[in-house]
Amino acid sequence: MGRHELREQVFRLLFQVEFHASGDMPRQMRLFLEDNEEIDSQRDADRIEKRCQEVRDKIPEIDRLIDGNTEGWDTTRMGKVELAVLRLAIYEMRYDDDIPAGVAIDEAVEIAKTYGQENAGGFVNAILGKIVKLGD
Repeated sequence: MGRHELREQVFRLLFQVEFHASGDMPRQMRLFLEDNEEIDSQRDADRIEKRCQEVRDKIPEIDRLIDGNTEGWDTTRMGKVELAVLRLAIYEMRYDDDIPAGVAIDEAVEIAKTYGQENAGGFVNAILGKIVKLGD
């Protein structure tokens, strides 16, 4: 499984975080990974689960960063797709040295366009662009 496909699977799993209690997420992750025909190997399933858990562990920090860099929006008002995309991209930008910020942003915008509402790509791009400037 390539990086794009892996990232999309992690996004789909992170999207579920908003619909399940924290204590139920290990079971939900297991069900997602077991029932997913797009995941070819146990190695890929392990990578997806690991990355999802890494992002979940950082959600409080990531959400503070999102809330601090949006005007008129916060994580409680955002669409679930956009929020999951932002969380994943910000994790990659801040905590994964192997992924350049530009790649994280481009991938996030593409996922937002695929799964989100009409203006999701622009919305995600604007927030991530503002956040990436903080790191400069």
